[in-house]
Amino acid sequence: MHAFDILGDPRRRRILELLADGEQTSGAITDVIRAEFGLSQPAVSQHLRVLRDSGFASVRAEGARRFYAVEPAPLSEVDAWLDRFRRFWEQRLDALGTELARGRTDPSAKGT
Repeated sequence: MHAFDILGDPRRRRILELLADGEQTSGAITDVIRAEFGLSQPAVSQHLRVLRDSGFASVRAEGARRFYAVEPAPLSEVDAWLDRFRRFWEQRLDALGTELARGRTDPSAKGT
């Protein structure tokens, strides 16, 4: 499965967002995804399995609990693909930064 097929699903993206904050138990992930998306526990487990099988997440067992963590390698591949498009938004962000800096130094810009 292609990385964007994995990331195209909002539930899987949300799971990765949760994992970006650090390792999470499958129970904690399931609680959030069930509350936000109204999925059953087996459906959440299936999304976790897709993330694990595609290399976006890893799992480790500690007794009966399963801890999931984000795996950076597939995200690095996505980042490399996006690199060719960064120039489109970086120029705009640079221009915004310039305008914001002007606003701080231009006394006539106060109160606008």
